[in-house]
Amino acid sequence: MRDIPAFLQSADDIVAFANHLADLAGEAIRPYFRQPLDVESKADASPVTVADRAAEAVMRKAIEAEFPDHGIFGEEYGHARPDAPWQWILDPIDGTKSFVTGLPIFGTLVALTYEFHPVLGIIDQPVTRDRWIGAEGRPTQHNGRPARTSAVTDLAGAAVMTTYVDAFTDSEQAAFTRLRKSCRINRMSGDCIAYAMVASGFAEIALDGRMQPYDYAALVPVVSGAGGIISDWEGRPLDTSGRARVVAAANPALHRAAIEILAGA
Repeated sequence: MRDIPAFLQSADDIVAFANHLADLAGEAIRPYFRQPLDVESKADASPVTVADRAAEAVMRKAIEAEFPDHGIFGEEYGHARPDAPWQWILDPIDGTKSFVTGLPIFGTLVALTYEFHPVLGIIDQPVTRDRWIGAEGRPTQHNGRPARTSAVTDLAGAAVMTTYVDAFTDSEQAAFTRLRKSCRINRMSGDCIAYAMVASGFAEIALDGRMQPYDYAALVPVVSGAGGIISDWEGRPLDTSGRARVVAAANPALHRAAIEILAGA
């Protein structure tokens, strides 16, 4: 474990504040769920709604008031103080396509990083009120109870999840096809909830192609604190210095097997 300041290790206050941010986002999002909405397209063709923007805005306002020296990186409003060692990384609605089509498989992602290293993460589903929280040195909790990954160690018995295959390059698509054909079950349209399912033992592997830090920073403490392994496709630890292809597995044996297949072994 890196030398994380006692600020995180000794106090529950930061965990409580992160929970408060997720509460605020949920309050902003729920009134818009399954309601008529204008859906805009951003420069990268991904959708955005008033709910995305409202949820991020209310979280940023709370951070500015409580930790004005911390940095913020959010999907909708970009960077504030990008050189600060502590950074809050926010994705107000991870899975906007699911949100606008009325599917409750999206989530709010809240992460805190120290020098690019994710030390705290929340995956919150504001409609079902499911919340996973992981913090370095602490076990992951799902709605206040310990979350544990699956004991399955053989790919033939594993369930693999991804968000959508259209996001893969041709070579990534071929790698994913090899992996899914080695597994018992495969499911699509997971977004962050796929990684929560790995943390809670309902799926064994989740993976996606190039993701932004706001897509994956919160996943790292949640999966790790539940006993899983999460890395890039080459098996390297994740930091938030840039985009990454992400794979999470329930245990080291499955992680090694997935990495080998993704590499073409």
